[in-house]
Formats: sequence, C-alpha cells, structure tokens
Amino acid sequence: MEIAFLLFLGLAGGLATGAGYVAFITVLGVIPRLMSATKTKLFIHVYELALVVGVLAGTCLHIFSVQLSFPAFTTAFIGLFSGLFIGMAAAALTEVLNVFPILARRIGVFAKVNHLMMAVAIGKTVGSLIQWIFFSPL
Repeated sequence: MEIAFLLFLGLAGGLATGAGYVAFITVLGVIPRLMSATKTKLFIHVYELALVVGVLAGTCLHIFSVQLSFPAFTTAFIGLFSGLFIGMAAAALTEVLNVFPILARRIGVFAKVNHLMMAVAIGKTVGSLIQWIFFSPL
C-alpha cells in the first residue's frame, strides 16, 4: 500500500510540475517569439520535439542520478545551450512583465530596448558557460 501511495504522489507531483512548466512556456510565448525572430516557422515540429526530448532527458537524468563526464570542450557547448535557454526564458519573462520597456524609458534608451534584451540574454549565457566550464565536476 505504501509503494502505491508513493507512486501516486510521484506521478501527481510530476504531472503538476509538467503542467506548470508547459503553462510557463506557453504564457511566456518563448517558442513563437523565437520562431518569429529567427523566421523559422516551418520548423515548428523541430522546436516541439526539441522541447519534449529535452524535458524527458532532463527528467531521466535527474531521476536516475546519472553522472556524466565530458571534456571541457563538450561542456562548453552544454553550458552555451543552457545559457541560451535560461537567457531566453529570462528575457521572455521580463518582456511579459514589461520590465524592459519601463527600465528603458527610465534610463533613456527606449529606442535601444532590443540591445538591452540581448545584453541580458548574453550575460546569462556567459554566466552559464562560466559555471559549466569552471565549476562543473569533471
């Protein structure tokens, strides 16, 4: 009975987390914004597949406590893509909350709001690369 209860709790928690993640990505509109910015609307199925495979791979790596050992060159690519994802998510979240337009007006660079967004995304990417290259256990 206890195992069935734990299975139920794990499944319920996973479904709730997954639903929250999907809602977060949907509300932010990261995928549609990325497709329109890169003019790659024809590849929507690739975006969807990448999102699903990434979530499943991350979940499996977390559940089964897999420890991977990569050379620094490979780790740099992992850090780059992690930073890109985190940067795009942060940029989308702040755009939804209208942080960038308000900040740009206050500091007087409203015409360059795209540059401000790219600076934040690049900063997140560089920070992720530094973390993966210098602080990840090899």
